[in-house]
Amino acid sequence: MINGEAESNLDCSVNFAYLSHRLRLNMYQKIALAIAFSPRMEALIAETKQLVDIFNSELILIHVGVQSPELEQKLAEILVARGMDVAKTKVLWKEGKPAKSILHTCEEEKVDLLVMGALKKEGFLTYYIGSVARKVIRKATCSVLTLIDPKVETTKFSKVVINGSQLDETPFVIKRGIEFCQANRADLVHILCEIKLYGLQMATAGEGSEEDVSTTRRKLVQEEIKYVQQILIGLNQSGLKINIKVTTGKWAVELAKFSESIEADVLIMGDGKVHTVFDRLFPHDLEEILLELPCNLLIVK
Repeated sequence: MINGEAESNLDCSVNFAYLSHRLRLNMYQKIALAIAFSPRMEALIAETKQLVDIFNSELILIHVGVQSPELEQKLAEILVARGMDVAKTKVLWKEGKPAKSILHTCEEEKVDLLVMGALKKEGFLTYYIGSVARKVIRKATCSVLTLIDPKVETTKFSKVVINGSQLDETPFVIKRGIEFCQANRADLVHILCEIKLYGLQMATAGEGSEEDVSTTRRKLVQEEIKYVQQILIGLNQSGLKINIKVTTGKWAVELAKFSESIEADVLIMGDGKVHTVFDRLFPHDLEEILLELPCNLLIVK
């Protein structure tokens, strides 16, 4: 890994109440949670309530399956235990195929952020058939946060990795990522960039000296850092420590490897605009990440 670091550690005094209020107005006005009556449901509800409180959002719970008095009572007991007002919590009971019903409901309710539980790793067959969470990630029109290890005591999104690879969506992904980090008061934000393989090939081809090659490589690193710095210029970075890193290699692998190496609480990236079955056979970055989630994953859309 080639490291090029640009740190912004602004410990200036910030009125976080005002900052949080501003972010709440701009980000997730409606948060939905897809629930199944599994052992992880209470933890997922606790995690989602934390986000609802941070962003002052409306909460919608979506269950695709049978509705019964027993299930309603069980859900009500969990909501009360988590300090939520049952009367003010919108619960939608849906029928049909889970992924399709969840996607349709999110569009119908104009949801800004959907929260779901997901397994860290799924087998080859499951990947090609597609789990509910992964199907929703691919097709959702709203942002999706998948939690692989939800906790009743809730997760602090302290260490965050943002995909800074040069794509059309990257400026928006970084903007949303920084806003998410500020609202959650993250301790450290890593923005991971890549040197394109063809750029390295050009740098190492020909009859240039070792010093020339090294100079070219440093230049490529600096170009990636400058790309991210230009995006950050227009963003409020108050209270955040931001570290820009540059890597080479197979991009999705490096992104996952780095997230795991620092034990990131969440990886933030765009959807990569996956459209066809051929994208599944020849995976894009997102598709490769979905094979084995390195940590919690926030897909910005």
